[in-house]
Amino acid sequence: MTVEKATFAGGCFWCMVKPFDSYEGIHSVISGYTGGDVENPTYEQVCTNSTGHKEAVQITFDSNVFPYEQLVELFWMQIDPTDAGGQFFDRGSSYETAIFYHSEEQKQIAERSKQELQASGKFSQPIVTPIVEAKAFYLAEQYHQDYYKKNPTHYERYQVGSGRAGFKQKMWGEQ
Repeated sequence: MTVEKATFAGGCFWCMVKPFDSYEGIHSVISGYTGGDVENPTYEQVCTNSTGHKEAVQITFDSNVFPYEQLVELFWMQIDPTDAGGQFFDRGSSYETAIFYHSEEQKQIAERSKQELQASGKFSQPIVTPIVEAKAFYLAEQYHQDYYKKNPTHYERYQVGSGRAGFKQKMWGEQ
């Protein structure tokens, strides 16, 4: 077993857990904050867009069962990679997208995937999601963990109301 970590910022972290949570080889998907310079930030601090942190998920996975390439591919299908100002209804730097790599191999895989997505013509605008080295990851408050399981009705309304569900359907069809 080869256990690795993958870290993705895809806008609201509530919406980024469920897509990764049910695959064999995925050990955990946790919500948190990363990319900034404030130690142990709170949700309230991150929401001010002044900490440098983004809402993100950190995935612990067995790369022999679920390879990093597949995680990156699944990540692209959850976001609008052409939006530099946030994701869907959620605006500001804390909701911007990013791939945070944990190794040179992850960096190369992510960069190649980004180039392939751009070349595919799937999006008419440039892919602006940055690929940056992973920094400290801070666990979000407990009420944010597994939000889709704890609050399924609100989670589904949020997916639709934010515009994420419609965008994913339009761009990728049934996932």
